Amino acid sequence: MPLLFSYGTLQQESAQLSTLGRRLNGQRDELPGFEQSLVTIEDPQVAAAIGMTHHANVKLNGNEDSRVLGMVFEITDAELAIVDDYEIAFFYRRVAAMLASGKQAWVYVHADRAANGL
Repeated sequence: MPLLFSYGTLQQESAQLSTLGRRLNGQRDELPGFEQSLVTIEDPQVAAAIGMTHHANVKLNGNEDSRVLGMVFEITDAELAIVDDYEIAFFYRRVAAMLASGKQAWVYVHADRAANGL
């Protein structure tokens, strides 16, 4: 089963239930070599609908002392496809990353950031 690292809303039970239809069990972990950033939501209708002006994002900075805190979840391949569809709508893509625990997991990054060496 694939592992998914979440640094954003998928850590919230309400987001898990609305996206995947179940509560996920996860463990705290860290994403080394990355830092948090924000992506502006360009579409005012989307921003109004979700009540936010920015999406959380992470970007690679290569500094092993930099770490993004989050949760790692074991999900099914079918659930990963559902999350792909959700994230792609906001111009995120999935990349593989090594977590502080030594586990390899999928992480979603904004497409502009992904084009810069991820």
